Amino acid sequence: MPGLSQVQYLTNESVFSLTELPKRIGIIGAGPIGCELAQTFARFGSEVILVESAHGILPREEPDAAEIVKRSLLRDGVRLLCCARSTEVREHGDEVLLHVESHGAIHEELVDKLLVAVGRVPNVEKLNLESADIAYDLKAGVHVDDHLRTTNPRVFAAGDVCSQYKFTHAADFMARIVIPNALFKGRARFSALVVPWCTYTSPEIAHVGLYPKEAELRGISIDTYVQEFSNVDPAVLEGETEGFVRIHTKKGSDHIVGATIVGTNAGELICEVALAMAHGLGLKKIADTIHPYPTRAEAIRKVCDNYNRSRLTPFVRWLFQKWFAWTR
Repeated sequence: MPGLSQVQYLTNESVFSLTELPKRIGIIGAGPIGCELAQTFARFGSEVILVESAHGILPREEPDAAEIVKRSLLRDGVRLLCCARSTEVREHGDEVLLHVESHGAIHEELVDKLLVAVGRVPNVEKLNLESADIAYDLKAGVHVDDHLRTTNPRVFAAGDVCSQYKFTHAADFMARIVIPNALFKGRARFSALVVPWCTYTSPEIAHVGLYPKEAELRGISIDTYVQEFSNVDPAVLEGETEGFVRIHTKKGSDHIVGATIVGTNAGELICEVALAMAHGLGLKKIADTIHPYPTRAEAIRKVCDNYNRSRLTPFVRWLFQKWFAWTR
């Protein structure tokens, strides 16, 4: 970004060292960190300008799920400049001038603080990995196999330095793979992990497994089942009805391949789906599990009930009609 090396800016680490609330803050990047902090500063009372090169926010998430979070950010006063082009920054006294082209219009905004939240790359270039015969690249980091062994068979790696999942909980479970594999000749595999994640906006957005586009690229046909929180009693009573539970299964089966949840405590709710995926439990097993009423988790059971209803095909309905006519 032109001018970035000449201005002072915050990252997701240094932003927590602020000792006073900036009146105006510019945030570059509308991924999870950018959205979480944009909403936080807006609710604290800052004027927030959120800049994103893609359309909308959270470009990795399912579009209608991200749209719900976007509406919430806008209600909180966040100004979104998406589809940004020709973004530049430069010093303007004690302030930073943001120059952004968004949807054909030029915006020049002065901010007191600038936060850069466009993602992170592994810090590997000064580790002298070549001398240890460890392959890496500057974007993906250290190359590892499914057992987290590097190209040097005596060296393993775990965490952000070698993973596409840059989450604390993912690094934790990668370490649980490395320890038995490195010390006890174990054969634990990274691909066996089911990694959920959550963006802690309000409402939250959580995901596990494949997105529909990923399933399509892998040649996996899917069925999708959805339960809106607007039809879940505790969500209605709490007045927090925005969002939904959406679960994708392999077409014609109850085998879960992915799920997205948008709503209050989505990060808590996604755990049930992740547990089912990790242990091969399908929608029928979840539907057979009693969920306390009234709870928001009942939305997951309702999704599974939707699957059970889908099994009532016209032919099955005809068989039932014949059976009841004969037994009465």
